[in-house]
Amino acid sequence: MTEYCPKGSLQDILENDSIKLDWMFRYSLAYDIVKGMHYIHSSVIHSHGNLKSTNCVVDSRFVLKVTDFGLNRFRMDDEDKDLDFESHQYFQRKLWTSPELLRMTEAPTVGTQKSDVYSFGIILQEIVHRCGPFYVSHMDLSPQEIVQKVRASNRPYFRPSVDKSTCPEELYPVMEKCWAQDPAERPDFSSVRTTMRKLNNQSAGNILDNLLRRMEQYANNLESLVEERTEAFYEEKRRAEELLYQVLPKPVAEKLKRGQAVQAEAFDSVTIFFSDIVGFTALSASSTPMEVIALLNDLYTCFDAIIDNFNVYKVETIGDAYMVVSGLPIRNGDFHAREIGRMALALLKAVDTFKIRHKPDEKLKLRIGIHSGMVCAGVVGLKMPRYCLFGDTVNTASRMESNGLPLKIHLSKETYQILEPFGSFNLVCRGEIEMKGKGKQLTYWLEGEDPPKKISNGTTKSNGFVPTSVKAGKNYIYA
Repeated sequence: MTEYCPKGSLQDILENDSIKLDWMFRYSLAYDIVKGMHYIHSSVIHSHGNLKSTNCVVDSRFVLKVTDFGLNRFRMDDEDKDLDFESHQYFQRKLWTSPELLRMTEAPTVGTQKSDVYSFGIILQEIVHRCGPFYVSHMDLSPQEIVQKVRASNRPYFRPSVDKSTCPEELYPVMEKCWAQDPAERPDFSSVRTTMRKLNNQSAGNILDNLLRRMEQYANNLESLVEERTEAFYEEKRRAEELLYQVLPKPVAEKLKRGQAVQAEAFDSVTIFFSDIVGFTALSASSTPMEVIALLNDLYTCFDAIIDNFNVYKVETIGDAYMVVSGLPIRNGDFHAREIGRMALALLKAVDTFKIRHKPDEKLKLRIGIHSGMVCAGVVGLKMPRYCLFGDTVNTASRMESNGLPLKIHLSKETYQILEPFGSFNLVCRGEIEMKGKGKQLTYWLEGEDPPKKISNGTTKSNGFVPTSVKAGKNYIYA
């Protein structure tokens, strides 16, 4: 039993790029290993036998502690019970094992003191490069291939790569001696302790300075990590808000973010736009599902870019049906019909040049219906909330679309009465038509809009008629 070490193993820390380790810190961690191993070698335990970076753990004060020593027989029996001796996991464990133990048919479970020194040399190389155990530059070797090369003991002896430009000059000889091929040439932990103490003192000064530097390093790491996580949080928050604003109108989304209830609201006058593609069923039957999805994605991406130029809100798309409204959730006087009218003309113009990727010779035939009237609007649902419109105005707008003609904009009498005073729209009476569930209805075509008229000083003057409600100074918001 030992105290919980929340920082994890030495390998966890070395492979965590968010933790910045200066050489004072690295020397301190290495020196902690040496002190622990010197104690073990001086005790009745005599040797570790399984020293590696994964069983050197670090506590909350960044003090390293050596674990998993003693009781080797029990541990080895438990580890080897179901272990495949040809598996990646088996050879991964052997990367810290000395050549002489690898060559033995039955290596002692407690290892030897000299093999522990070899394992420490491999850990030193991990501390220097932070690239995992037995890093070999310019070679992509599996753990099994590495172990086989070390066991073979061919000259030159196979050892990890060390970049002398990044490794402190005084540390490299220590590493070389620790992983010497001949165990007799390896130092004991008593002499390694003397050497590492000098290096640690040169780097860290006295114990108090060392502790203060450790705490400062820890604080800096924590501050950097908090800053990084905060930036990630705000970026994720921004993305979530963008997605929310695409699903719900911004004023409604802001209320939901503040935890306020969004009450259903009645709007006396809005204008609703419906469109669909004539012959879409036949077009889908002669296309693959992926081609249909690509077509709708291209078309709606084009439409979405256009409607951003108008004071409108896209309600939804269902298959080839496209629904847009103006006049809610922010009221805009009688300008809602003008905005929808101009938007419809822009979409019809875009369809004229739109290319179907898998049928470039075919032209899309868009049918558009527009109606103005009263609706109720509110957020429906909890799991996937939607801003929905209700009322007979929605049904009538849909009927205007279904009773229209390809590449024509079909208006109801109510929309005509709002648009006509503006004086800039080309409106043509279609006459009375029989509409399902509505009886005979007088309808109109919207065929275009006149450009602004020029006056004598060269400036332009809008043809648009300002509705009485706006002239009267009511608080209508219009962008």
